Amino acid sequence: MYDLLKTTMTMTMKVANCIGGYVLLTVLTLSVVKARDPAVHDNFLKCLKQNTETASEELSKIVFAQNNPSFTTVLQNLARNKRFKTPMTPKPLLIVTPLVESHVQGAVMCAKTAKLQMRIRSGGHDYEGISYVSKEPFMILDMSKLNAITIDVKEEVAVVQAGATTGELYYRIWEKSKVHGFSAAVCPTVGLGGHISGGGYGNMLRSFGLTVDNVIDAKIVDVKGNLLDKKGMGEDLFWAIRGGGGASFGVVVSFTIKLLPVPEKVTIFRTEKSWDDKTADFVLGWQKIASVTDKRLFMRLVLQAEGKTLKATIVALFLGGADEVVSLMGKEFPVLGLKKENCSEVSWIESVLWWNDPKSLENGEKAEILLDRKPNNSGFLKRKSDFIKKSISKEGWETIFESIVELGKTGIILNPYGGRMDEIAPDATPFPHRKGNMFKVQYTVNWVDPSVEADRNYTKQVKKLFNVMTPYVSKNPRGAFFCYRDIDIGLNSFGQNSYKEGKVYGTKYFKSNFDRLVKIKTAVDPQNFFRNEQSIPVLSAANASTHSFYISFQGKF
Repeated sequence: MYDLLKTTMTMTMKVANCIGGYVLLTVLTLSVVKARDPAVHDNFLKCLKQNTETASEELSKIVFAQNNPSFTTVLQNLARNKRFKTPMTPKPLLIVTPLVESHVQGAVMCAKTAKLQMRIRSGGHDYEGISYVSKEPFMILDMSKLNAITIDVKEEVAVVQAGATTGELYYRIWEKSKVHGFSAAVCPTVGLGGHISGGGYGNMLRSFGLTVDNVIDAKIVDVKGNLLDKKGMGEDLFWAIRGGGGASFGVVVSFTIKLLPVPEKVTIFRTEKSWDDKTADFVLGWQKIASVTDKRLFMRLVLQAEGKTLKATIVALFLGGADEVVSLMGKEFPVLGLKKENCSEVSWIESVLWWNDPKSLENGEKAEILLDRKPNNSGFLKRKSDFIKKSISKEGWETIFESIVELGKTGIILNPYGGRMDEIAPDATPFPHRKGNMFKVQYTVNWVDPSVEADRNYTKQVKKLFNVMTPYVSKNPRGAFFCYRDIDIGLNSFGQNSYKEGKVYGTKYFKSNFDRLVKIKTAVDPQNFFRNEQSIPVLSAANASTHSFYISFQGKF
């Protein structure tokens, strides 16, 4: 899969047949990289020293070659999906863990000189391992140590470096204010560099939109090694990295975000229902109101097999009091049967802990646990995504229920849209799935068996459920969520058909915004240094003349 497109597919054949300031950078000629070439590390280190003016002793602590005793630990610490932690998974020749911005600038220049492909990893929550695996000779730029967070409550802004996690951001906000938060992932170990730049979301998206809807500035290192802020990079590039994925355009170093107001007390509740003749009515009731109710209410629906039956679970956050949401649900969703005793009024930071672990509050967990970067052991996993634009009939839901129970391990998570998501134009950012979308769907399967047979079996399961959902989801194109990377929907070999290959997956992720992303990519990285299997392609000079949109775009940078 991905390069388990090379790794897993190869394995399967054998077995079975996710500022302004500029630095004057000098370039040191490095030899073309060969696997385990002992000179690679030394030459890269020399190049980095000349391009950062940092002492060799300090740099030697942030550059890891394969023979370094810490190499495997550094590599695997942030590799979340065990499918890309196997002995057969291709390994980088080097890992660089920058401590300051100039280290990023130098690493870009030295990777180009060494002819090393660069993979950029901020947190490792990458469903297809694209940020840390490649079939070409490559290095990983591990941003995890660039994780500073500066909170300005008076101005209601924060500057967040790319290697910070959502948990660290939430904790640092809570340290300074009990009435502010941010709209991002519910999992606290997600790295913000990839999450924000991909258009990440959380349980406050109906109130405040996506991460990218609350970004007001950024810093990026471009292909020339320049460190640019919003003014320096220009509006087009700033637009592109807010939902188009930063790794196609450069290395995002930090984002400046708006802090968002939250009540001193919010309400959380969780309702579970086992499958019976009333379950379809329960889900139909949720479907009717989840995307159109008060924008302060976010109700996630999880459908998962439990033995030979189905469990439907609603997990909710309301930015208000329990009495108000109970009254609201009594009017809009009486089948839910919500009562005040089913609800808990908690601080916003406590709701963050609860969404990550429903037992956290009863176990007395403190907010400091959000600083722990060690993820839950999720084992092996596969994810896919969809968007639902029209209500599904009762018969349709029954078909979905039966498929989930029959498959056994694969479930779906449905996240309601509406509210603020309806108020933002589809081209305001590269993320286009706005008004007209009722729900986003995530297909999810996890397993622990490391065998190739298990990988094949469970990935087949999730594809089956994906196929079952075909009549009920968006079409022409069938949409997909960029932060839920899925190599099944298309790959780019970056040959003569690069634009056409890119358009296959690009229009699913970005719809009509894809062509604007291509224009920007072609202008800022014409040699396509920043690339991966699903990055934004570059129009070649030979092909550009056939694209009127490219001609009209020339001269804007």
